Amino acid sequence: MNSKSKVSFKKRTISLCLLASLIGFTPIKTNSIPILQHVTAVKGVQASERNISKVDYSKDVIYQIITDRFYDGDKSNNPSGNLYDANKNDWKKYWGGDWKGIADKINSGYFSKLGVTALWISQPVENIDAYIQQDGEGAPYHGYWAKDYKKTNPYFGSLSDFKNLVQAAHSHNLKIIIDFAPNHTSPARVENTGFGENGALYDNGKLLAKYNNDPDNIFHHNGSIIQDDKKNINEYKSLECCTYKNLFDLCDLNQQNKTVDKYLKDAINLWIDQGIDGIRLDAVKHMAFGWQKSFMSSINAHKPVFTFGEWSLDNGNYDAGNTNFANNSGMSLLDFRFARTVDNVFRYNSANMYDFNNMIASTAKDYEDVNSLVTFIDCHDFNRISTGSNNNRTNQALVALLTSRGIPAVYYGTEHYMTGDNDPYCRGMMSNFSTNTTAFNIISKLSALRKNNTAIGSGTTKERWINNDVYIYERQCGNNVALVAINKGNTDVNVSGLLTAMPNGNYSDVLQNIMSGNSITVRNGSVNNFTLRAGASAVWSYTTNSNSPTIGNVQQQMAKPGQEVTISGDGFGTSKGTVYFGNTAATVTSWSDDAITVKVPSISAGKVNVKVKTASGAVSNVYKNYDVISGDLVSVRFVVNNASTYYGQNVYLVGDVPELGSWNTDKAIGPFFNQIEGHYPNWYYDVAVPAGTKIEFKFIKVGTGSYGKKTIDWQSGDNRTYIVPYNTTGQVTVNW
Repeated sequence: MNSKSKVSFKKRTISLCLLASLIGFTPIKTNSIPILQHVTAVKGVQASERNISKVDYSKDVIYQIITDRFYDGDKSNNPSGNLYDANKNDWKKYWGGDWKGIADKINSGYFSKLGVTALWISQPVENIDAYIQQDGEGAPYHGYWAKDYKKTNPYFGSLSDFKNLVQAAHSHNLKIIIDFAPNHTSPARVENTGFGENGALYDNGKLLAKYNNDPDNIFHHNGSIIQDDKKNINEYKSLECCTYKNLFDLCDLNQQNKTVDKYLKDAINLWIDQGIDGIRLDAVKHMAFGWQKSFMSSINAHKPVFTFGEWSLDNGNYDAGNTNFANNSGMSLLDFRFARTVDNVFRYNSANMYDFNNMIASTAKDYEDVNSLVTFIDCHDFNRISTGSNNNRTNQALVALLTSRGIPAVYYGTEHYMTGDNDPYCRGMMSNFSTNTTAFNIISKLSALRKNNTAIGSGTTKERWINNDVYIYERQCGNNVALVAINKGNTDVNVSGLLTAMPNGNYSDVLQNIMSGNSITVRNGSVNNFTLRAGASAVWSYTTNSNSPTIGNVQQQMAKPGQEVTISGDGFGTSKGTVYFGNTAATVTSWSDDAITVKVPSISAGKVNVKVKTASGAVSNVYKNYDVISGDLVSVRFVVNNASTYYGQNVYLVGDVPELGSWNTDKAIGPFFNQIEGHYPNWYYDVAVPAGTKIEFKFIKVGTGSYGKKTIDWQSGDNRTYIVPYNTTGQVTVNW
């Protein structure tokens, strides 16, 4: 069915380019469509941003909002026709939430009382104006069916409404994070050009392509990812299929296309220029790693903001690609291993505290910057943590979330024990705005602790006491310590032999016993025996000025020489010392006891160690494997034809720049693909390489020989050379 022919819509599409009239820029007109040459945030936004770090989230608690399902602040922008359900019975239609509604709740003080410091909102861009009835798809209330990335979703508000939201947030010391989905536009069907809006993509009102009318290859046309359990087919296990095929029926954008590459980078810069403080990047498993690293390079060159991606993991599923992405893409990730484990421990009761501790230990080993992972216990794609039958389990999960390593994200309504299983029923309308629930108070008290004790946001984790139902763990950063105890069982537990780094003293429960906690006494590194009551949780905290510098994390997660990064931790002192990248001192631009900003020195690119030396001469721990890149990066597709291999042998790429391994075959790029965009014996891979650089490279075949020994076959002849484009994608094709 062609929804547009059946439904009359009241459109209020507001172009980002209207900003020109507000800030005094003159737009250029091309085919009567205004396009800004340059956009900056208005002065009111800039002034209120001065005390808000856009890269350091070590003291922040994120609050995720489905914009349409939070609060309706402006009924005049609600959709008309079949897109909207005022009675809120159809879970797949718009229900009226908007940016003004969020701003109203900011100004009411709701978030300040809750204690959260960053609001993660739905993708703000213009979506299709279609209600798709087939397969129960519905309307794009969620914001993920983009139509024009350079315009606002009119049902969330105008550009003025968005700016007002950012200004309101910043005036209350809140950050704004936007969801952004450059993987795809909207649903389409090859056999039906009238399905939805046929995946149409517009550039500020100008049509670029539709899925079934795409002469310039704006989209990939490789079909959808197939999962058929009866036939034992699961292409979700293939990174190549996930990258270059459609996710469900969503039209997969071809980011390697020069037009698409520029369009998406320009679009995110337009939103950054509105004053946003962070980006959550949707479906990162489904886009080429090389292009995404170039995307992060582009953001960092424009205005760095904290960015984290979504690489979904099923229950108990370890994925080496997920780990590699977090460690090398230049952005952080949502921590699905944490979320799945917490759900199993507290919601489903299918795991115990040993499983929780094992997850904490294994992720600390696997991820290079575990403190920058964004942790969560429920979200818009999960069953809500609350079931309606045992609110205390939700309370316990919140204590774990807000005191564990990582940057916690609380899903809207969890503070009111909202229930709902899976999409769309986990996306109900915000139930109320009471400030009196136990969950609300837990979030408020532990958000304050995160601001005041660096052990929470920048510290290490150590298991101190454990059994199936009880987990007592200690967070420590320098001399700052937080000790956390959770008993999920139904019986009281006598705790003895508990050791701690806290100094001698009596410590009251930070939660003020709202979770049946208790005070403790510490003598000579030991906690006096006490009883942890059934279902109880308690948090004890110690903070002091430290002379021992400790680095917790470094943001942003990659940078080229000359770019600023922020080092968070504790014990740096108030007098300026020295920061070393490898053995080279960096230029310090700001210095405080728990945060330092420096410019990356002119050093060779690659993973380097970072350390701090205070003015008094004390030296910090070593922060390992910070990613210094050669320069601005662009995505280049490397293709090698006629490279025949034996079973188990794969093709890799190595070259003379760090982004190609600096001729070290252990750091070679790959394995290459050969099924979707190219077919065996032809191989391809999209790689982020330094723009405007002449590079030398060769392909290698890596396999396994006798006794399991790795074998390497080098491409014959001279090194191949390629001059990388300055600011667009490229492709180089050679024969083996």
